Amino acid sequence: MNSLKLGVEVIGAHDLVAKDGQDPSNLPNLNLDACIYHFNNKSNGSKTPIGKVFVTADSSLRASNPLPAMQESIFDGFVNNTDESLTQDEIPIPASFTSQILNNVLKKKKEPVHTFHNLPKSSDGKEKKSSGVAFGMHEMKSGQSAPNAVKAFAGAAMDYVLKETSPSLGGGKVVGGRVIRPSSTYDLVEPMEYLFARVVKARDLPRKDLTGSLDPYVIVKVGNFQGTTTHFEKNQSPEWNQVFAFAKDNQQATSLEVIVKDKDTIHDDLVGTVRFDLYDVPIRVPPNSPLAPQWYRIVNKNGDMMNNGEIMLAVWHGTQADEAFPDAWHSDAMSPTGSFSANYAQIRSKVYTSPRLWYLRVKVIEAQDLVSPDDKSKAVDAFVKVQHGNQVFRTKTVQSRANNPQWDQSTLFVAAEPFEEPLIITVEEKKEIIGSIVIPLGSVEKRADDRSIRSRWYPLAKSISSAMEEGEKKMKDKEKNSDLRPTSRQLWKKPIGVLELGILNADVQPTKTRDGRGVSDVYCVAKYGHKWVRTRTVVGSLNPKFNEQYTWEVHDPSTVLTLGVFDNAQLSDSDDSKDSNIGKVRIRLSTLETGRIYTHSYPLLSLQSSGLKKMGEVHLAIRFSCTSMTNMINLYFKPHLPKMHYTKPLNIFEQEKMKFQAMVIVVARLSRTEPPLRKEVVEYMSDTDSHLWSMRRSKANINRLKSVFSGLISAGSWLMEISTWKNSVTTVLVHILYMMLVCFPQLILPTMFLYMFIIGLWKWRFRPRYPPHMDTRLSCTDLTNPDEFDEEFDPFPTKKSQDIVRWRYDRLRSLAGRVQSVVGDIATQGERLHALLNWRDPRATTIFMLFCFVAAIVLYVIPSQILFLAAGFYLMRHPKLRGKLPPAPVNFFRRLPALTDSML
Repeated sequence: MNSLKLGVEVIGAHDLVAKDGQDPSNLPNLNLDACIYHFNNKSNGSKTPIGKVFVTADSSLRASNPLPAMQESIFDGFVNNTDESLTQDEIPIPASFTSQILNNVLKKKKEPVHTFHNLPKSSDGKEKKSSGVAFGMHEMKSGQSAPNAVKAFAGAAMDYVLKETSPSLGGGKVVGGRVIRPSSTYDLVEPMEYLFARVVKARDLPRKDLTGSLDPYVIVKVGNFQGTTTHFEKNQSPEWNQVFAFAKDNQQATSLEVIVKDKDTIHDDLVGTVRFDLYDVPIRVPPNSPLAPQWYRIVNKNGDMMNNGEIMLAVWHGTQADEAFPDAWHSDAMSPTGSFSANYAQIRSKVYTSPRLWYLRVKVIEAQDLVSPDDKSKAVDAFVKVQHGNQVFRTKTVQSRANNPQWDQSTLFVAAEPFEEPLIITVEEKKEIIGSIVIPLGSVEKRADDRSIRSRWYPLAKSISSAMEEGEKKMKDKEKNSDLRPTSRQLWKKPIGVLELGILNADVQPTKTRDGRGVSDVYCVAKYGHKWVRTRTVVGSLNPKFNEQYTWEVHDPSTVLTLGVFDNAQLSDSDDSKDSNIGKVRIRLSTLETGRIYTHSYPLLSLQSSGLKKMGEVHLAIRFSCTSMTNMINLYFKPHLPKMHYTKPLNIFEQEKMKFQAMVIVVARLSRTEPPLRKEVVEYMSDTDSHLWSMRRSKANINRLKSVFSGLISAGSWLMEISTWKNSVTTVLVHILYMMLVCFPQLILPTMFLYMFIIGLWKWRFRPRYPPHMDTRLSCTDLTNPDEFDEEFDPFPTKKSQDIVRWRYDRLRSLAGRVQSVVGDIATQGERLHALLNWRDPRATTIFMLFCFVAAIVLYVIPSQILFLAAGFYLMRHPKLRGKLPPAPVNFFRRLPALTDSML
């Protein structure tokens, strides 16, 4: 016997599991933070941060593209500001030390690396960035510690910006917002090649023996990936009609195997096999007709063709544009073991429609001939309870000796089509029911305008199920339109355009651990108008590829598209798991150019109790096409809401109540679909918690208010500089311009509008080129401390300890006290204006009346142009002509009385 040896050459490997549980494919998305410290032996071994090197994954730290050398030291200014006792000899930071750090990290000792060169001190305290590496040095102010400076730099170095991309959409490259050479109607997604296998049915399958039964099922297998059909008991001619789609990246073999097996309690027996060579599989491209399935004879385990037993199959190569793709079982929905998820219904892509909502207005007017359930001769103290679903309204209690009480009260409910739940009305005395009415909402008249609705009398029954008449009740029912587009279809206008969204791919952080490595089961949900869409779930991937395209009709450009990315937690057997949110994107359609394709990678930012965290990025392609520019321009001058919102307006309390009830109904309806859109998903997409108290949102709103009035503040500062002659030339020119406007007042308005036109024309060069996205600075995430984040995510009612609640309450009282002082100061100034003529101070009112009389005579005699010139020149007089004390009118106004003296 010859002694043979087997030699194996290992060429490469991929998708290996790291020891720390991280996915190696996520390495390009990770960043490197290298912190450099000064170790001081004289201070008990304390460490002082000297600087920080931030290396991104997409930087040019490669042998083919070495980093350019920095020409400025980043350490000198930092050290001089932190500890003046340190000398240059005490700082162990030569250039070779930094180079050694980069060499050890990148494992490229023989390649040229970035070096630091110490030059004379010329630090300006600014952040330097080059070739994907960010070098930070923050000058620490007095009282600021070194760790806080490093922490501030780490927060500023996060990548929260929008990135423009150039993917190959529909087989063509995106250049300047246009697709070059589109090849299909799916021109907003990248083509993904799939191997489709349709298992239709089988016939005349062989039994185990003459008396044995057959429980057949089919396994479709490509390499390590396989899908399984359902099994039928005691059936030799089963019908499955199931489609399996294997992505090109998952095709690890050159053949497709279709295996027919017999289900058994101990061991599943092989019935037969059909094998396809992938090179011989045809290619189908829509709109070509579907490939017709055909019968194939099965082969036994010995490779012999069997006399009986056939299976009908169709196998073809296609893309996600294939009509069989949405209902197919996808290979990217398989578990790491190569089998499909047990809860496959939870991971398919679906389109949902939110219910059409109506306002149901109920007016309770009066009742007649009511009889008390205790004593028929007794006067009735009755009230009315109106209920629709979980919405309940109760009128006041009215006593009527004639048993004809009148209430004249109305309420509003939210109802959803189809109207499944009726309107239930009961007349009660204390806890006893006098009579009831059940009104199907389908019989209630719908009102699409502000016309009056006739009232009706309804007979009362003793109970809801009883037909006994105890009296009659008079009421009004009317419904009101809701949403930007009216609920009534007869008021709908033609669409002005089409919104197309291509969800390409995503890069996310791990949200769970499976088989010792961090994974995520990612899916996306997009919402616009009444239409919700949900992509398929890509199981166990941190870089999922969706490439799904959806369209919506657009009826108003002043609307928002919302897209959320979630982690699917329904693949396990636990029913208490909630789908965690990864991030959200909002895009207002009016900010998009018509006809342009926007391809960007949007950062997925998640606010958590610990602070702001970047959970990844989502890659989208968006196009807003307009069918009629004239109709869209006309829409800008039409009312934003339907007519009923203006003729029958709702107060703030009613609006908040209706919003809450509408959200409850939408959540309930969408949770009844299959697969359901879960409650936490709908609430996150709809921002249901936006009305809750948040210190961060309060800061952000105050900053927004400051930004709104920043123009007025800047104009006031500029006028102050003019009046104080800070720049004499500018002040003289303003005097001349002011004289021209006063002498020729007809030029004032044309000058103003021409000035605004020129400003708009100038800013056109700097117009935004990207869609707006989540602004971390606008949201004040960098100014919010951890306790404020923790307070924002505290549920309502709170679950914190008594000490924390007391501390937060005291902080809120302090903040409210400052707001109270500001409101009081504003009220004081207004009361002083009222005091000019209300004779609270008789001497001040007399002086003001005499001034008004003299001013009326002067203004009648002297031309107004002279008065305006005199007033303008007086306000812009030279500082040498000004006094240091406040002028007389200011002193007079400040002496006027206010109502502060009368407050307790």
